[in-house]
Amino acid sequence: MKINKIQVLRGPNIWSIRRPKLIQMRLDLEEMEHYPTNKIDGFRERLENLIPSLYTHRCSEGVPGGFFQRVELGTWMGHVIEHIALEIQTLAGMETGFGRTRETHMPGVYNVVFAYVEEKAGVYAAEASVEIARALIKGENYDIDNTIQRLKEIREEVRLGPSTGSIVNEAVSRKIPWIRMGKNSLVQLGYGVHQMRFQATITCNTGSIAVDIACNKETTKQLLHDAAVPVAAGTFVTDEDELRAAIDRIGYPLVLKPLSGNHGKGSSINVNDWQSSVAGLQHARQYSQKVIVEKFITGYDYRILVINHKMVAAARRVPAHVVGDGAHSIRQLIDIENQDPRRGFGHENVLTEITIDKDTNELLQKMNYTPETVPQKGEIVYLKSTANLSTGGTSIDVTDMVHPENIFMAERVSRIIGLDICGIDIMAENLTQPMSETGGVVLEVNAAPGFRMHLAPSEGLPRNVAAHVLDMMYPPGKPSRIPIIAVTGTNGKTTTTRLIAHIVKSSGRRVGFTTSDGIYIHNHMLTRGDTTGPLSAEFVLKDPTVEFAVLETARGGILRSGLGYQQSDIAVLTNIREDHLGLEDIHTLRDLTRVKKVVLESVKKDGWAIINADDEYSLHAAKDLDCKIAYFSLSEENPLLVKFAGEGKVVAVYEEGYITIKKGDWKIRIERVNNIPLTVDGKAKFMIYNVLAATLSAYLHGFNIEDIGLALRTFVPSAQQTPGRMNIFKFRNFSVMIDFAHNPAGYEAIEEFLSGIEAPKKIGIISGVGDRRDVDIRECGKIAGRMFDYIIIRNERHLRGRTEENINGLLIDGIMSSGSKVTYEIIPKETEAIKHAISMAEEGSFITALSDVVSNAIEVVQEYQQRDAEEENQ
Repeated sequence: MKINKIQVLRGPNIWSIRRPKLIQMRLDLEEMEHYPTNKIDGFRERLENLIPSLYTHRCSEGVPGGFFQRVELGTWMGHVIEHIALEIQTLAGMETGFGRTRETHMPGVYNVVFAYVEEKAGVYAAEASVEIARALIKGENYDIDNTIQRLKEIREEVRLGPSTGSIVNEAVSRKIPWIRMGKNSLVQLGYGVHQMRFQATITCNTGSIAVDIACNKETTKQLLHDAAVPVAAGTFVTDEDELRAAIDRIGYPLVLKPLSGNHGKGSSINVNDWQSSVAGLQHARQYSQKVIVEKFITGYDYRILVINHKMVAAARRVPAHVVGDGAHSIRQLIDIENQDPRRGFGHENVLTEITIDKDTNELLQKMNYTPETVPQKGEIVYLKSTANLSTGGTSIDVTDMVHPENIFMAERVSRIIGLDICGIDIMAENLTQPMSETGGVVLEVNAAPGFRMHLAPSEGLPRNVAAHVLDMMYPPGKPSRIPIIAVTGTNGKTTTTRLIAHIVKSSGRRVGFTTSDGIYIHNHMLTRGDTTGPLSAEFVLKDPTVEFAVLETARGGILRSGLGYQQSDIAVLTNIREDHLGLEDIHTLRDLTRVKKVVLESVKKDGWAIINADDEYSLHAAKDLDCKIAYFSLSEENPLLVKFAGEGKVVAVYEEGYITIKKGDWKIRIERVNNIPLTVDGKAKFMIYNVLAATLSAYLHGFNIEDIGLALRTFVPSAQQTPGRMNIFKFRNFSVMIDFAHNPAGYEAIEEFLSGIEAPKKIGIISGVGDRRDVDIRECGKIAGRMFDYIIIRNERHLRGRTEENINGLLIDGIMSSGSKVTYEIIPKETEAIKHAISMAEEGSFITALSDVVSNAIEVVQEYQQRDAEEENQ
């Protein structure tokens, strides 16, 4: 078996709209195609012995053990690998369940698709599942525990922390979109101008001064002390002389901790002698030059969480510890404690496994213990100097027990320091009485406090503290999304996208849009190139200035990674025609329809799918959609439009020379086609389709009719506004048109347009695109033979797996089959081909250059046009 390719799908895709996070592995079974599982002796038994939990997989049988039944009866190895990949992720603490395995058009080659939680872990699971299957086939031993442990390690390396993850999960539950920015915990909630950012539990509204104060324990303590908040008596030292003076003033027992430390790093507690004090000083100075020396306050360690200056949770924290039984050593007691099913690796469970580290050994050494010491029955042995859950500590929820005076004090502390989210560490006998009575003190105020102790306490009620963060960032009435219009189809996508964006901009909205020639933010090109994939969509949605997104969405990005967003308000399908067939398992128009339909299926329920009613496969794509549908057509007599209009539904139609919105018996004539420059006085029928789609989208979104009409009149096609879309350059004696047409449907549209052009000689410059089918290249040549009097064949820069001779031969075959007496020649270089065409142009000639890449052609023609103008002015 051989893995040909592993793809990570991150958005809605051809396999699932609701489960966007999928691994797609292209697997060649090679000789194993001839060996289903029932032909491999002992395979089922070995698989069940290695991964017995696969019994829970029901598979198509629909019952526990169903998958094993399939293996017993015989199934192909791709199917087995799919289930292994799912199960090993589940065993590593990443619950998954969705999977599909489908054979491609190549015999023995399968697409194995399965869900993942963490991308890197999903890729590892794909590779590991194939290795596991190989071992099972050969009857070799396989260390499954090592694979699962590695998956856990990968999960912990890349996953969002529990605090960040809780906020993201709460956002998802509220249908607020989110984007992880980079590999750390920086997250964007919402899109465009409505975005909010946070990292861990610091939000974009958290003041930098407040964070600086909280990180400086000296300043924090002084501010609290000056505001009559009880704090521990103490001072700051840098050397042993200052330490001795501090001890003389404060007295034992002490706490020593670095001034700028966090998470308890460098801290020593309950220090009672000079030798331990010096050791504590040296330990703390590893993290900070200045060291805090405070009176050790007896009591319990509490954390109060305040969000938006309101107390939302409180917990008592207990450091990792074991209780002696008089029989087992400390090391053995730790092993026993770690068997608690609530404990796990990293953050996978409520509690974290306890490990023996430097901190543990130092604490044990102070008691003259080692890990092999057997403590007495009932003796509590603390293993960490801090109560952090990440080091094995536990928490007990006490939110409902906090005295009102202590609540008042905590909320006041949050305002004194200035933090919108803060964790206040308190040492006190309890929180049920005012701290002024119990002698409790505030130890620290933390920016970016952890939520885990409140989300999943080991005792008491869990608190959904993340909800309070979302309430603060997105109070009632505040939107999180910006409108998204997605445009897909074979031809006309870019022009339709640009026209919709122009309408939006003309209505006073700041628009970001993606096209096949670049990303634009309010008409400023920020990135050049084909930007019709998910990363480009995300670029626009991440821009904090964008109020409206219009996203051209091509098949390549959908197949490669899925969509770059979860939902759109409107999706436009221009048409579905022969193009890119034979690539990436897309061999027929039905296959291509399945890809384009992903865009329509991702429209929200109360949104709109805008469909070309004159296009057969677009109508197929409209079936079974879970959103509202509106159609457009060049014919008022289109049966579907007649039906929809009769039902009182909105449609767009070209009638009596007008772009018209129709509903029932009434019509709104938006604009006469002759007044819309894009249609070239109504001669470019395919451009009328684009205008209809854009107009209908804008109308259904709620744009003003007058604004739509004005935008249609002011959208002038040009090399700047619509590069490569019927760019016509007028010279003194002839004209040159450059167009992006590169497939048979595009050529036919140009043919129809040229039929209305009066010219004594029509010269065409054409080329074949290497990643198209032979039949498509020949058809382009045939259409060119019909519409041109003279043809120049040039070569594309990127041949995409073919040779120049092969492509040119197919084009010539097509030209010869057109039945026209047309002359052709081959000039490989584009610039030379254009120069030659211009040199041979007669009075009134019309030159058409059709190209998959138009930027070079535009530059050459503009240069000649400039010369022509200069000669005229001489």
